[in-house]
Amino acid sequence: MKTLLGIGSRIKHAKLGIGVVTNVTSEMYWVTFIEDGLETITFDDDYEVIDAVEDEVDTVSFYEVEKSLRDLLKRYSDISEIVPIGDKWRGGTMTLNPKDSNLSSKEIPIETFFHKIVMVRDRLRVMEQKINASKTLDDQDKVDLQQYITRVYGSLTTFNILFKNNSQSFKGDSSKK
Repeated sequence: MKTLLGIGSRIKHAKLGIGVVTNVTSEMYWVTFIEDGLETITFDDDYEVIDAVEDEVDTVSFYEVEKSLRDLLKRYSDISEIVPIGDKWRGGTMTLNPKDSNLSSKEIPIETFFHKIVMVRDRLRVMEQKINASKTLDDQDKVDLQQYITRVYGSLTTFNILFKNNSQSFKGDSSKK
């Protein structure tokens, strides 16, 4: 077993070349390589230690702390996360054609429409959090309002095809009534 390297250690990786350890997690090193930039490697990857910094390494990395902080901010504020649109829609347009052919069509970038959908979702989440945290609503009112929000999410599932990551799409009430 190799010695655990501290931040600032220099290594020579068999495939990626020379780099400096910039972060250590409980599972891997984050190394900035001269040629390839930032990469992650496992502790037992094929590398040679050029200069080891034997610093006490915390198994909770800065990345993990940052991710936890981001999750808390997302949960308790109205700061929205970056939600990517599906690659096939990037650069596309959406055309709305009125039934009356004397009226002109309206064309908008899909990214603009997608951004509006994501903003609706984010605002629904904030409303949901405010309802759940309310001290003036009784439990039954909270449940009733939560059911309305769940139905709104369900109505918006039509737009899930636009999301790149399924984990960020809308989820409605899956129970059949």
